[in-house]
Amino acid sequence: MTIDGGLPLGYFVDLVECSGEYIDFMKFGWGTSVVTKTTKAKIDVLKAERVDYYFGGTLFEKYVLQGKFDEFRQMCQSFGCGHVEVSNGTVEISDARKAEYVGLLSEDFQVISEVGSKIQAKSDIMAPHVWIDSINEDLLAGAIMVTLETRESGHGGICRSNGELRYGLIEEILTSGVDVRRLLFEAPSTELQGYFVGRVGTDVNVGNVAPTDVIGLETLRLGLRSETLLTFEVDGQRAFGINR
Repeated sequence: MTIDGGLPLGYFVDLVECSGEYIDFMKFGWGTSVVTKTTKAKIDVLKAERVDYYFGGTLFEKYVLQGKFDEFRQMCQSFGCGHVEVSNGTVEISDARKAEYVGLLSEDFQVISEVGSKIQAKSDIMAPHVWIDSINEDLLAGAIMVTLETRESGHGGICRSNGELRYGLIEEILTSGVDVRRLLFEAPSTELQGYFVGRVGTDVNVGNVAPTDVIGLETLRLGLRSETLLTFEVDGQRAFGINR
């Protein structure tokens, strides 16, 4: 999942035409779609390249906060969205209520939910079992995929205030029995992307990828970058006497 934070249309067209084969989803970050006059034109480009898209969960939360859930549904339909994101990373929406919204929207859309808070102090004390319970609750409600929050800055959610990944949390989630193919790990930095490719596998679902990092991420998946070159070259390691 690549995030668009308001790219100029020409840049956006070049990105999708040149790298669209490596992008499954384009997310129009937070509320940028509201103030971007080229949103419709961008969607036409995505449709032409068969790249799916959705609006950031913060926009969903804004509509809910204003008591305009039905208007949110109608807005997504007006843009021809096949997918929507449901989150509670900023607004105080209980996990149970969020799951209800997942169920309601899954009647008309493919829902990608999000677990984790954008508020650092809150995310730091969110216990692993809370994450796992919320993931399972959203999947049971009808979400096709659950995103594990990390802000574009590399903080919040699954990351600490210093940007370090909460490794223990990730291990508990990965060993909880949740289908990893239905998890989307937000990883805005090369370091995080390389970790998830190495830990989960080359087909790991990675999100919040900056437009400038799409090709770089693909090289990580293929072992064409130093961070993962030796990860998938077992025979080569043996030939050089490298033990892991």
